[in-house]
Amino acid sequence: MNYKDIREECCEANIALPRTGLVDLTFGNVSVLDAAAGVFAIKPSGVDYAALKPEDMVIVDLEGQTVAGELRFSSDTPTHRCLFLAFAEHGVRSIVHTHSRKAVAFAQAAIEIPCLGTTHCDYFNGPVPVTRDMTAAEVQGAYEWETGNVIVERFAELNPMEIAAVLVRNHGPFAWGVSGAKAVETAQALEIVADMALHSLSLNPTVCPAPNYLREKHFFRKHGAGAYYGQK
Repeated sequence: MNYKDIREECCEANIALPRTGLVDLTFGNVSVLDAAAGVFAIKPSGVDYAALKPEDMVIVDLEGQTVAGELRFSSDTPTHRCLFLAFAEHGVRSIVHTHSRKAVAFAQAAIEIPCLGTTHCDYFNGPVPVTRDMTAAEVQGAYEWETGNVIVERFAELNPMEIAAVLVRNHGPFAWGVSGAKAVETAQALEIVADMALHSLSLNPTVCPAPNYLREKHFFRKHGAGAYYGQK
């Protein structure tokens, strides 16, 4: 198998990252899962986005072994693998990691992105959470795998399809979706609402979150069985 479909989807999503303004240098990666085959495609480590081709995407199985590809996979691959193992059953097929600046600011400040208005509600059914500090043992051990574990731990009581992003404390955002394109869109929406929240908090540090009834109305009109936003 050459895994043509997920390689093309993954390559297209990675190439889209610089166009969104979400990445500087090579600070970002996208993966796309083929659940039936038990593998995912991911960006190779340190390769410039402009040079990427579908055949460059590395195919990794859910045990963490490379099954196709000549290049070294992204250093964040264990985090992606951990999240697929935890979230694929919810419908997650693609994961995006960036160091987008406003979202990173919240991660470095160890502050969740509050749900202040309807733009946020359209994408996230509640505040975007931040993980706990990683321990020295976690960082010095299987660091990237443990990064995935602290995300999964944070989502113990959260639905990853209702809040499709997280801030890893001192690090940056991960976002996900049902496709490479949707995951990139979610990562872009995350940066947009982080920017809006940062400005809102600078104007009024005591601003209150949007009321639950408004949040739920805006989220579920776009998501779920009763959604009516957009076209069929």
